[in-house]
Parts: sequence; C-alpha cells; structure tokens
Amino acid sequence: MRQISLRVIGRVRNSIQKKKREGWELVVSQIDLAPKYKEALEGIEGYSHLLVLYWLSRVPYNARGRRMKIHPRSRPDLPLVGVFATRTQYRPNPIGLTQVKLIERRGKTLTVKGLDALNGTPVLDIKPISPKTERPAHFRVPEWYSRLWKKPLKKAAAAQPGID
Repeated sequence: MRQISLRVIGRVRNSIQKKKREGWELVVSQIDLAPKYKEALEGIEGYSHLLVLYWLSRVPYNARGRRMKIHPRSRPDLPLVGVFATRTQYRPNPIGLTQVKLIERRGKTLTVKGLDALNGTPVLDIKPISPKTERPAHFRVPEWYSRLWKKPLKKAAAAQPGID
C-alpha cells in the first residue's frame, strides 16, 4: 500500500494526561490551531457541534494493527470482533474521530466539550456537523455493544496494546 502524509493543524490542550475509560463527555478542551489556520475558522461559530479528527500519537508504533481482532474494552465476556467493529485506539492507523460541542472560538483557539483526546494530541482536521448529513435517524448496534454499557465488567483486564 502507498504511504500518505498528513499535516498537523493544531494540538489539544486539556488536563488529561492518561487514557480514561469514562467521563469524556464532561471534559472541556481547547484546540489550539497553528497561526496559519486561523482564517480557516471563520464562520465556525455558527455551528453548535463539530467533528474533530486527530492522531492518537501515544499508541506505540508496534501496537498499531498488531491484532485485527480484539475483545471490546478488554472484556473477555464480549465476543472477539474485528478492530473496525470497535472504537479501539489500537488500529492500523490510530486516528480518532469525535463529535464535540463547540463552546467558543477565540482567534485560533476553539473551546470544545466532549473531546476524548489527551493533552498535546495532534489535530488533523475539524468539520462542522450538519444535521442533514451527519445524524442517522436510527442507529443499529450489535448485541454485545448493548451489553457493554448495560452491565460493565467490575474490573476489566488491564488495557494491553492490541487488546483494548
């Protein structure tokens, strides 16, 4: 396969230094863009929600794509499924995508709520959410996904590269 290269447009700034399992919806972060992208933000204030695409830079290189099937959230009570059927960070390309609430824009900095990225995470792109194209009227999820949130495992196995 052919290699590609991406430009980092900014970085995440927040108080989160280590991966956490829950509570991301409460996290307030700033996205500080490089100065040359400031004008690219013009008009973004009109939107309530954004999609943020970012690089999971702390995933070790040797863990990227090491396994193609995992137990979601390292829970052995859940079926072994392909990494593309999960939101695991241990993917061939550790790219994160999160819908966030836009709180404000000041110059080249966006303040957002709900971004599940660590402090210093490189940001690759930002897109506004359109209610016509981004929100399906109905969602379908596998049975195991419903179990994941209804009955959390008391002590899930410690997250291991390629297993989470």
